[in-house]
Amino acid sequence: MSKYLSVAFLLCGFAAAAQDVKVDTARANDLKDVVVTGQFGPQTLKNSVYNVRTISSEKIRLRGVTNLQQVLNTELGFRFSNDLTLGTTDVSLMGMTGRNVKILLDGVPMVDRSDTRESLGQIDINTVDRIEIVEGPMSVVYGTDALAGVINIITKKPANALFNVNARVQEETVGEEYNGFTGSGVHNQSLNLSWQKNGWSALAGGSHNEFGGWNLPPKTATLAQFNSWGTFWKPKEQWLGNAKVGYKNDNFNIWYRLDGVNEVIDVRYGINDLGKGKLAAYTTDRYTQQLQSEWRVNPNLQLTAIAGYTDLQRNTRTVLHDFTNNTEELTTAAGEQDVAKFNSAIFRTTAIYKLNDLVSFQPGFEYNRDGASGQRISGTPVISDYALFVSAEIKPVNWMNIRPGLRFIKNSIYDAPPVIPSLNTKFRLSKTLDLRLAYARGFRSPALRELYYDFVDASHVIYGNPNLKAEESNSFNGSVSWSGVTTESIQFRSTLAGFFNKFKNKIDFAQDPSDPTITSLFNVTNFKTVGTTLDNTLIYKKFQANLGFSYIGSYHDYSEDEQFTGSKVVWSPEVSASLNYNFTRLNGGVGLFYKYTGDKLGFQTTTGGYQQTKISGFSFADFMINKNIRKFLTINAGVKNIFNVTQLNSTATSASSANPHSTTTGAVPLSYGRSYTLGLTYNWNKI
Repeated sequence: MSKYLSVAFLLCGFAAAAQDVKVDTARANDLKDVVVTGQFGPQTLKNSVYNVRTISSEKIRLRGVTNLQQVLNTELGFRFSNDLTLGTTDVSLMGMTGRNVKILLDGVPMVDRSDTRESLGQIDINTVDRIEIVEGPMSVVYGTDALAGVINIITKKPANALFNVNARVQEETVGEEYNGFTGSGVHNQSLNLSWQKNGWSALAGGSHNEFGGWNLPPKTATLAQFNSWGTFWKPKEQWLGNAKVGYKNDNFNIWYRLDGVNEVIDVRYGINDLGKGKLAAYTTDRYTQQLQSEWRVNPNLQLTAIAGYTDLQRNTRTVLHDFTNNTEELTTAAGEQDVAKFNSAIFRTTAIYKLNDLVSFQPGFEYNRDGASGQRISGTPVISDYALFVSAEIKPVNWMNIRPGLRFIKNSIYDAPPVIPSLNTKFRLSKTLDLRLAYARGFRSPALRELYYDFVDASHVIYGNPNLKAEESNSFNGSVSWSGVTTESIQFRSTLAGFFNKFKNKIDFAQDPSDPTITSLFNVTNFKTVGTTLDNTLIYKKFQANLGFSYIGSYHDYSEDEQFTGSKVVWSPEVSASLNYNFTRLNGGVGLFYKYTGDKLGFQTTTGGYQQTKISGFSFADFMINKNIRKFLTINAGVKNIFNVTQLNSTATSASSANPHSTTTGAVPLSYGRSYTLGLTYNWNKI
């Protein structure tokens, strides 16, 4: 405890001198929030044909988070799985794995080297303004991978002031482990600068994240001690940088942005009888560039363009260190030395033409090119994808909005569907009641990593499959939104939604029929998901409460087997809740965030047929407070993972197809336990 108090005094002592930072306020105009994902132009939540969820900058700030996972882990429909072998985390949305979720950074797709969405953990949370989530296929608008939905991470724009400085320091325990500012614990430092004048603007910033690991074996552990140690989390260090420059006037907006990240995951193995032990480092370098422009030609015509390029490199380096002589040499075992390179380019242009008050059109063209090389990649493959798409918004009467869309695709590797259709509709049944109904056909082309990436080490033999077919889906969803109470001081809204998705040629891991020691990717199953969600929001003056419920079912691998006699659908419930209150007189606020995730059921093959498996449910909760002190300073503190959940019981007796890298069964790692956090933010403006 003395360590925690010393950090508190150090952070408070940093408050030397310091315009006020606005405290979070519950907003009675919440439905007027503007969204951009999948829209013809900026649109309010109430008027969007899509059912869009948003996470505001105020909520992100109040959560006191150091990564995006901590923002999303109490949102309905989200589940995270941790691969402690590789030190990575994947996300699933509405019952579908990360490979079916499109991650966008300001509308530009993020690139991943494997099936897990590692990129979600390699975005600087200090640059994020808000998050927009659209559930269901968005293939007409965003192409491949958008079967489950889209998560669009929207970064901050320059402040309205001439010059702005934002600095942040945050310290967090890892369970009961902590060391001040380095080593054990979570340590986050960030500095961001912005400037704007006469339409010109510039941003630059950087962050440092250090995670010291959890429950690590002693550095002097022998091989036997290491192998019997149990669950531990590997140390990880990130350096993140960003820069943005742009120009904007009434009719034209153009900007260039560069994001970079260097991430190192360290692994220290046990020491053998000769005083030697393996040391491994997994290093990721990612650079993402984007150039975007918007031109309002006239009141009825607007042109937009996006050009993006991502360079991603993952380096695996393992040495055998002699602790007696302090020398080391590279190891030669399979998979212990590797450099994998991935690059991706995108160009996208659209025109939005308003024919009249009833009809608008959006034609567009998109080009994607993905390339890869490395020891684990067969050759130097390249995939090119060309697409033409068109959609329209038709408003025959003022209470109806119909948005049909078509996408035509040409792919250099596989036979794409000749056309991808979608139809979204919105009906205003009354001033307070809206109905949305939609159908969309989705598709996901096999990624380079699935076609050509081979993962072979001492514990795994996993091969890509160049003969994979594209996944396809047919999806139906609908929602009813009621906002019957809307005044200056109080607002209540409720949304009931349902969905059904049917997938064809679902790509999944399975054992090679010709060699059971090899795992590969196959088009092995047809898959279905079905579910319903209920979301309620109450805002009263400075108080805001959210209560949500979901019940999601999945047709598992054996549903279509005639010999299978068990339940063909496995269901899982979720409940989420949050309470926020702002103390105006105290210039601060408090927030409680909670989510219950129910049991996750499944089946696995046994010698006698099938056996049901279960990953136990859990409750997760955070409590945070923040307060403005002096002029430019905000302090935040709180408790995360209040219920101290570290791992989940599992009845599975073999690694799952979703995580073939897993080498343990019987328990699923979730977190490193209850943690305490304390942070300080400095925000200064020159008007």
